Amino acid sequence: MTDVMKDPWAKLRAATPARIGLGRNGAGLPTGANLEFQFAHARARDAVHSGLDVDALAAELSPFEVIRVTSAAPDRASYLRRPDLGRKLAPGEADTLNARTPCDVAFVIADGLSSAAVQSHAAAVVHAASAKLEGLTLGPVVVATQARVAIGDEIGAALGARLVVLLVGERPGLTVADSLGAYLTYGPRPGLKDSARNCLSNIHGKGGMSYDQAATKIAWLTREALKRGLTGTGLKEESGVLDQENAPHIGEA
Repeated sequence: MTDVMKDPWAKLRAATPARIGLGRNGAGLPTGANLEFQFAHARARDAVHSGLDVDALAAELSPFEVIRVTSAAPDRASYLRRPDLGRKLAPGEADTLNARTPCDVAFVIADGLSSAAVQSHAAAVVHAASAKLEGLTLGPVVVATQARVAIGDEIGAALGARLVVLLVGERPGLTVADSLGAYLTYGPRPGLKDSARNCLSNIHGKGGMSYDQAATKIAWLTREALKRGLTGTGLKEESGVLDQENAPHIGEA
């Protein structure tokens, strides 16, 4: 094959999932690239609008007790138009969480903007992370639908949890439509700012963070948060705590 026929973008495309060097067909993209883009866009839209199969998720979470709650958003359309409604529980939902034995850690799963991410990865992350939290008391797993990150504050307060680990479907992109995020909040209560949380993102195992990596980071952050009494901007990675492969990537929500 001559140099003229070689694809100069081939090596770069092999190193990144980004759409680069797609070529041209007249004034537009080649048919193959255009179809791939439309397929990725359709997957992202489906991830946002599709509902979560809570029954299937609850089965995968066994033997954990699973409590189901809904946000104040009555449907998916309202959830997308009114982010504020997804941040708080529907009236009366907190009653199902009260009178529980206080715990160190409560896992909350929110469908967020990608039910596909939650369906595919949330249960596996909960199992992997809980296995690394030996010595800490874990509350029931709460599955919240039409929910956003801040709903974990109200849920954690109602459960009497010292710390909440909230797993949520991240906003889908044109490369990954099923990416899961984890948000850790110490002393959860309504009204907290996002700067009071730590965030791990891009959990999906297909070029992103693996379940075991996420579990290791969640466990490290959890123990440090409980020891120091804080999460968020005051909790950062400490040099030498873990090796580079397992060192926590910490960001704010």
